[in-house]
Amino acid sequence: MTRTPTYPGYDVLAKRDTPSWDAPTRAVIDARVSTPDRARYLGPSHWQTLVALCDTIVPQPGNAHGEPAPRVPVAALVEGKLVDDRRDGFRDARLPPLRTAWETGLAALDAESVKAYGEHFAQLQDERRRALVARMQRGELRSRAWRTMPCDVFFKKRVLHDVSAAYWSHPLAWSAMGFGGPANPRGYVRLYTNRRDPWEAVEAADESDAAHEAARRENERVR
Repeated sequence: MTRTPTYPGYDVLAKRDTPSWDAPTRAVIDARVSTPDRARYLGPSHWQTLVALCDTIVPQPGNAHGEPAPRVPVAALVEGKLVDDRRDGFRDARLPPLRTAWETGLAALDAESVKAYGEHFAQLQDERRRALVARMQRGELRSRAWRTMPCDVFFKKRVLHDVSAAYWSHPLAWSAMGFGGPANPRGYVRLYTNRRDPWEAVEAADESDAAHEAARRENERVR
């Protein structure tokens, strides 16, 4: 699948050395961008399941020419929480602590895949992966491997929470949606509707926008 960028040519990292970001901001973003895309805490089986799960939740297409495009290392960012045991400060009482929840959930999802399809989750075709994840979301997976953790709670409170947060924390995702990143210390100035600061992304106009603008100008000319 390919996609024409909404903000062509925009790269939020171009402002790294501008007044938009200070040293602490650069340090945080540099660490995020340099996250190694490999397992550092999980074993091989759990890591492969996590990678496949992240690709299912947040599929990342190629560029407009069908070529490979830079990818957000979602699984590595999620696993980074496990490396540091970086908890949220709160959790659903039905879930065990962070590391245990992820280790249990990944093992159980893989076990369910073997039971349903005779293959590990990382080996499944996309359609079967999505089907199994949909069953997890609906609370229909009840293997003993889940222990006392409800699969739908794991999906809602851990998978969606951690995977979406990991993806949208990365500058590649910011550039894709035209977000300027943390404006620290510069801040945003033009805070009105349809106004943007000079250093913000400009959205590409689609054909409907161009047609509307042409019609508006023609009406003004006739008047």
